[in-house]
Amino acid sequence: MIKFKKLFTIATVWTVIGLIITAYDYLVIASMSSAGFSAEYDLKSSLLLNGSVGFAAGLIGGGFLVYFVNERYREGPYWTSLALVMASFVVVSGSLVLVVSVFEARHFIGWEGLHGGFLDLLSDTAHLKNATVWLIVLVLTQVTLQVNDKFGQNNWINFLLGKYHRAKEETRIFMFVDLNSSTAIAEKLGNERYHQFLKEYFTDITAPIVDHRGEIYQYVGDEVIISWMLSQKGGNEDCLKCYFAMSDLIAGLSDKYRLKYGVVPEFKVGLHFGKVTVGEIGVIKRELTFSGDVLNTTSRIQGKCKEHQVRILASDELLAILPNDEFYQRIPIGTVELRGREARVDISTLAIF
Repeated sequence: MIKFKKLFTIATVWTVIGLIITAYDYLVIASMSSAGFSAEYDLKSSLLLNGSVGFAAGLIGGGFLVYFVNERYREGPYWTSLALVMASFVVVSGSLVLVVSVFEARHFIGWEGLHGGFLDLLSDTAHLKNATVWLIVLVLTQVTLQVNDKFGQNNWINFLLGKYHRAKEETRIFMFVDLNSSTAIAEKLGNERYHQFLKEYFTDITAPIVDHRGEIYQYVGDEVIISWMLSQKGGNEDCLKCYFAMSDLIAGLSDKYRLKYGVVPEFKVGLHFGKVTVGEIGVIKRELTFSGDVLNTTSRIQGKCKEHQVRILASDELLAILPNDEFYQRIPIGTVELRGREARVDISTLAIF
């Protein structure tokens, strides 16, 4: 669903760009410095054509970026994907110019004058103008997708709009995901292989997080902190679905990890919700930060997993506001004291029926 939304957004934006290019061309041709419109020019037809081309190109180009480049080359350096995008565009656009020129030469000149007319159409500077504009659009689209991944889903838009320039209060669900036996795994694999193991593990669990609308807040060593804005419209159970989706995914990849590293990653999870203050901090390396007791509480709840020998613990306070799901069974643990907190917290673990 997330990928489809990205693709639809790209196609919509490219359609608008196609219309803007048409309007720009019209204003240039209508200016006093131009020789004027040709007899064949029609603004409505041009708008329809360029809008349709922009939408189709957005679907094809956006699909190429979202479903191929940013999946297969996710782990490579940024310049690799940009180089691939530019090279692919040159090949595709060159082929399209060739086909369009042959079609136009055949339509307007006929087969008998195809050779000379074709060369004239092929050398038309309009092709170079269009190719340059759409190459810039394509590269900027790819850069935007990479920036979006770098800052987190839509967080870069919040930075641009200054949404959190001034701190504000929000109610959020937090999930702390901590890798089990990380010290032992690091000693077994060594620094370099452990880093690769950790990188691969974080990459694999990203898809379930994104698919269930989770926002990755921080990577802290072998731990990842995920958050969801508490919604009054429903969908808050995504935090639980995310946990089970991550568990199923890693279980499905167990053979890969066992063969490659000799160990399968296992993790423990703590879940809680509450009010946090959200705002930007820093000057040179500005970041979005959350502050509030809910973060400490969630961390402490996750820390109780080892003591109770379970993989997931959630506060009963959170579970009380989530819909009763027929696939999940809540198993009460009881009331526990959390280190550093005076108040006691009721917690439960979860299992699939």
